[in-house]
Amino acid sequence: MGRTTMNRWAVERYTAAGAWLRDKAERLTGRLPERSAGRDRGQTSIEYLGIVVVVVTIIIVLISNSDIGNHIKNAIENQISKITG
Repeated sequence: MGRTTMNRWAVERYTAAGAWLRDKAERLTGRLPERSAGRDRGQTSIEYLGIVVVVVTIIIVLISNSDIGNHIKNAIENQISKITG
């Protein structure tokens, strides 16, 4: 089996597998009851809240005059100066 034949075979198998997976996913999502689709409702707001808590914690640490706050602040400033030149 030559290189071109092997590549063509691999592409055909990859395409067939992708089509099979899409078909199975479409069939599965078509069978799910409507109430299961709403289980993730509100999840995004909780994730945003988690991000806000982390950001606020970082800001509080940076504002405080502790050694770790100064160390983090200096590290962030160094990274920004590396990026901006």
